[in-house]
Amino acid sequence: MKKGTIYIILAFAVIIIAGYMLLGKSSGTSNSLIGNSQGGDFQKIVLGIKNYNYYPNTVTVKANEPVRIYLDESVVGCYRGFTIKSLGIAKYLKTPNDYIEFTPTEPGTYGFACSMGMGKGTLIVE
Repeated sequence: MKKGTIYIILAFAVIIIAGYMLLGKSSGTSNSLIGNSQGGDFQKIVLGIKNYNYYPNTVTVKANEPVRIYLDESVVGCYRGFTIKSLGIAKYLKTPNDYIEFTPTEPGTYGFACSMGMGKGTLIVE
């Protein structure tokens, strides 16, 4: 086998593995649920990855009620570095059990993205 053919095969293997890692299972995840912890009720959001963006891509929450955002196991790489710049939120969520918790006070529409600005979505606060 020629050296060039081996390089092409290796390149395709790397692309396939990277694509699988980025897309993962793309499981449909829940949007807004009410969770309960020792501190009281909160709005639970679980995001996955679908078509290189967070899924669900648009999330609606209520103002003045705590929100917890989790990233499921399909989220990998820089997508685990979750940011909502306009709210001053940035955190790397290492595992699906990690979360960001905040209480939005101002109704409005806020963009969220990965730390590199690649995966995107919208948070609507009502």
